[in-house]
Amino acid sequence: MLQTLAQMGAGFLNALTPINLLLMAAGVAMGIVIGCMPGLSAAMGVALMLPMTFTMKPETGLIVLGAIYCGAIFGGSISAILIHTPGTPASAATAIEGYQMTLQGKAGKALFTASYASFWGGLLSCISLYFFAPLLAQLTLKFMSAEYFWLSIFGLTIIAGVAGKSLLKGLMSGALGLLLSTIGLDPILGAKRFMFGQAYFAEGINTTCALIGLFSMSQVFILAEKKITERAQAAKVTDKMSLTREERRIIRPTIFRSWIIGNLIGILPGAGASIACFLGYNTSKQFSKHKEKFGRGSIEGVAGSEAANNAVTGGSLIPTLTLGIPGESVTAVLMGGLVIQGLTPGPELFGKYAPMTYTFFAGFVLVQFFMLGIGLLGCKGFAQISRLSDAILIPCVTVLCVVGSYAIHKNMLDIVVMLIFGVLGYLMRKFDLNTAAVVLALILGPIGEKGLRNALRISEGNISILFSSVVCWVLIALCIVGIVSPFLMAKMEKKAEADAVAGTDEDLGKLTEEDSV
Repeated sequence: MLQTLAQMGAGFLNALTPINLLLMAAGVAMGIVIGCMPGLSAAMGVALMLPMTFTMKPETGLIVLGAIYCGAIFGGSISAILIHTPGTPASAATAIEGYQMTLQGKAGKALFTASYASFWGGLLSCISLYFFAPLLAQLTLKFMSAEYFWLSIFGLTIIAGVAGKSLLKGLMSGALGLLLSTIGLDPILGAKRFMFGQAYFAEGINTTCALIGLFSMSQVFILAEKKITERAQAAKVTDKMSLTREERRIIRPTIFRSWIIGNLIGILPGAGASIACFLGYNTSKQFSKHKEKFGRGSIEGVAGSEAANNAVTGGSLIPTLTLGIPGESVTAVLMGGLVIQGLTPGPELFGKYAPMTYTFFAGFVLVQFFMLGIGLLGCKGFAQISRLSDAILIPCVTVLCVVGSYAIHKNMLDIVVMLIFGVLGYLMRKFDLNTAAVVLALILGPIGEKGLRNALRISEGNISILFSSVVCWVLIALCIVGIVSPFLMAKMEKKAEADAVAGTDEDLGKLTEEDSV
């Protein structure tokens, strides 16, 4: 215990170096810019900047990616409040109350509430990250080849959660990812598989190039297909960005409830911030003493949504860092960054690499303070970025995609692979297939294959080894839960969204009746 506390303290000292602090600020600002531009996403921003972190120390690189992640989740609230267009799906519920406040000339108050709630939601989520992640990592010490096979199967069941509207299309996407993961040398025998005579593919497909192509370059193609237009005019912020002492007292319980909701949603693989924001919004309405204000611009509604979606960030890192199970596309990209740095999620991160891990955790805490400061100081300026024309956005993102891919190994073939996956991602979006499912399968496929083949080699082909331990049966049970839970979560999200919209319409109806009287 004392050793862990010492490592936590050392992590804060390492995180407080000038270069780390500078990069935290830059990462948060970049994330906010990406988040407040409708059409872009946190996953795209993290994937785009991943190659830029290769020359950094592992802990510094992870801090930068974490800063972009947190900044983008918060940044989506800016455009949601000012132009009624969520920058990211995680801010969809924020637009309900936030835009109503803007129409009443309270845009500053709404932005302050979003910043304040996002800060506390993210900061409180670090508590679970600090205390639950090491405990869960210790359990993975019991994992052998058979356990890793079932762990990868459990990870693949998340595809049902990220599949979107069609489970069949999600499974098709996952199957494509598994097929692509077999490219390269056989992990056991060293035989060549689907290499097409190219030594470049000996180690398989470069995960970073695939991520940049699927998430970033495909978005460029989508934007280029549409008519290049100016974005919606952002409303001017005319009031002060502040809350009274009484208003802060009112939203404190809301923030605390939304933190718990967001944390639990984040830990569950396959859920995500888009679900958390509606559950946080609905819960704030159910417990509010001022239900009549919902639909007319309630600060509790804004706080409930923003605290919940930012609390997801810390929770979602727990299964990613301990089990190697990226619960959503953003953490899948972050896990790709870990793997590329030669780090394996699990007990090693809290043993051999504990100084790096706790430095990252400390940086993640400090990022929340930068998010609050930059959010409060720069919201008015960031709001104007939402008007940026696609004619400027498309070439900028394209250049970053190409430069980022080339910077990995300084190899032109990396750019070719990125472009191929960009076209693949574009076609998948056109046919409503899921790019996140491809990434999950691409990362988890080799883990499962190696675990299965090693287990069967040790047991001389006896399949009973796959059911030989308590951990195996626990993971099998989790696989079943992983398959069933997305349907329950989808039902909850649909109900929460319907209740939010219905409640808003009801409140507006009452307002209309009062006005007519």
